[in-house]
Parts: sequence; C-alpha cells; structure tokens
Amino acid sequence: MARITGEVLIDAAITEVFDTVADERNEPRYNPRIVRAEMLTHEPVGAGSRFVAEPKGLGARGRMVLEMVEYQRPHRLHNVICSSYAHAHGTLTFAETGGGTRLRWDWAMRLVGPMRVLTPVLVFVGPRWERRNWVDLKNYLEGPSR
Repeated sequence: MARITGEVLIDAAITEVFDTVADERNEPRYNPRIVRAEMLTHEPVGAGSRFVAEPKGLGARGRMVLEMVEYQRPHRLHNVICSSYAHAHGTLTFAETGGGTRLRWDWAMRLVGPMRVLTPVLVFVGPRWERRNWVDLKNYLEGPSR
C-alpha cells in the first residue's frame, strides 16, 4: 500500500477549484495524461456519481472507474478509484486561503494483479505524479486561457 499526500495553493475561488475537480470530465483539460473521461451516472455531480477515465497510452485496458462516495461542496471529496492494475481511495480537501484555495490530497493506493510487484516504484514516484497532476490543475485554473 502506498500513501500519497500533499497540497498545492491555487489562485482561484474555492467553488471554482472544487467544481472543476469534482466533475471528472474536466480532468482531460488540465491533465495531459488523461485522454478521455465521461460520467456514467446522471447529473448532477454528487455523492454516488461515477465516472470512467482513460489514461494516455493504455486504452481500454487502463480504464479507471471513479466513484464519489462523499461530496461536501466546497470542502471535501472522498473518491474510490478502481482499474485493472490499481485500487485507490482517498480524500481531497479544499480550504479558502485569502483569495485562493489550498487543495490537499490524501490517497491510499495499491497495485493489484501482476502490477503489484511494482509497489516499491509506486511508493517512490507516486507522490511526484500526483503533485504534477494538481500543479497542472493550478496552471489550468490560473492560466490566461481560462
């Protein structure tokens, strides 16, 4: 099991950050490692919403299903993510900081099946990958093209 935690400050309103993150369909806009994401359940986004996302280069075999088990707008999300190679669950918390938002993540992740032998690699690189994801969100929300 790998524990992946961290935080990033984003110069955007808490509701904008929360709503962007809560709707998984937005992830391909800021994360170049996700090529497609769609909602499997009906609108609106909230507790019980399910999404499917496809990582770049993995196609259908890399498909990840995300279920939102807790939705406390605009402060907290608890998600469960399952794929053929990994299972993860964790929380994302959002706090106002002046004019911006502090986004914190706390994930427990485990590789499954044949991939489980790579757990030591995940422990080492996982925190950097996750931080890169949220820095990409920061750049997207703070960028001039928004």
